[in-house]
Amino acid sequence: HDHTIAARDFSGETRFTYGTVAPASLQMTVRADSLSVTDKVSKSDREKIEATMRDEVLEVGKYAEINFRSTNVTASRIDEGVYQVQISGELTLHGVTRSVVINARASFGSNGLRAQGEFSIKHADYNLKRVSVAGGTIKVKEEIKLSFDILAH
Repeated sequence: HDHTIAARDFSGETRFTYGTVAPASLQMTVRADSLSVTDKVSKSDREKIEATMRDEVLEVGKYAEINFRSTNVTASRIDEGVYQVQISGELTLHGVTRSVVINARASFGSNGLRAQGEFSIKHADYNLKRVSVAGGTIKVKEEIKLSFDILAH
């Protein structure tokens, strides 16, 4: 099954100068215990999936936060106020820090900055347990796809 998980408690800071090629940066922190299933599943299935994710996979008691810190940001203008952005940085998850590259689309408007994108990571890269059910006949995929749609003010 592919589950959609939302981060309910996160904070971050982005720095940029609109209209220039000045350096930009992004820092974000997600409370690991704030991740919740948004799929239409029964209450008992939701609780079971979330408990497994928090206790067995993420071990939120030991690793309370998921952190990202950019090390380099490059952007190409697509249209007025719209950029294709490549964010290189360090993702710390489950006590392991790895380099990742995130491709995003950033739009500047009257409400601020909107960034949309996605990237993938692997369970093994972050020492995350891959859970299975039904005696091992159903397993979680090795690849985890992370997507975002963030509006910054």
